[in-house]
Amino acid sequence: MRNNTVTTFILLGLTDNRQLQVLVFIFLFLTYVLSITGNMTIVSLILVDSHLKTAMYYFLKNFAFLEISFTSACIPRYLYNIATGDKMITYNACASQVFFTDLFGVTEFFLLAAMSYDRYVAICKPLHYVTIMSNTFCRRLVFCCWVAGLFIVIPPLSLGLNLEFCDSNTIDHFICDASPVLKISCSNTWFMEQTVIICAVLTLMITLMCVILSYIYIIKTILGFSSSQQKKKAFSTCSSHMIVVSITYGSCIFIYIKPSAKEEVAINKGVTVLTTSIAPMLNPFIYTLRNKQVKQAFNDSIKKILIFSRN
Repeated sequence: MRNNTVTTFILLGLTDNRQLQVLVFIFLFLTYVLSITGNMTIVSLILVDSHLKTAMYYFLKNFAFLEISFTSACIPRYLYNIATGDKMITYNACASQVFFTDLFGVTEFFLLAAMSYDRYVAICKPLHYVTIMSNTFCRRLVFCCWVAGLFIVIPPLSLGLNLEFCDSNTIDHFICDASPVLKISCSNTWFMEQTVIICAVLTLMITLMCVILSYIYIIKTILGFSSSQQKKKAFSTCSSHMIVVSITYGSCIFIYIKPSAKEEVAINKGVTVLTTSIAPMLNPFIYTLRNKQVKQAFNDSIKKILIFSRN
């Protein structure tokens, strides 16, 4: 985004109605606090509890960290805008927000694919699980997720740094996002738009194929179990991951629906609220409420804190 004439942008937000803004502020503030608290709790439990040192919880810890980073890259800024009434955001801050939200978002998709592979190994190759999903392999897999995220984000971002803004600096969104920023540029954005679409589709196709293939093998293996108890236990170990995958990929489907121009803006804002505030808040509850080991670790930690406070 070449800084020729525009040094600041104006973020219109979700609504101009002051009463609605108060409600939006309360809602986003509560979801943000719950999201940070929930995900920080998961990270802390996995770090301190010796029973949560397996590959599955290593990926979950990194996923929770990504959720904290993703929601923190956009929600606090909008809360500040509502609280102060200052809708301005500097050029550099806007460019940084686009970079970090895209990087954390894309990396999440690759991490979800890695988590689905972990579930595949756990159910389809249980005797070799510890050998295959070693600490070294897990660290490399997470590192590859971050590298893949960078490779996907850098090409469109490097093109975006050359955009010019001549007349308008008003972004019809509550965060700096690629689509509304491209709409106000006076440069020819066709190639940039195609690059964004290709990178987005590439990310979805690669990660979704990994998830689908993993679950095809998982379901085939589970159906081959003779005991209904075994089937139930195997499905329960995957249920949390499947719910999170459904929310994450389902929300992205709406982005590629081609509605009218007015509906497109509303849908994009709605999807962004879902992905940046609601989903990061729900994910800790999804994993903790459906996971006995995490619940046990949480209960043990509470007991230790209570005993320590009494002493």
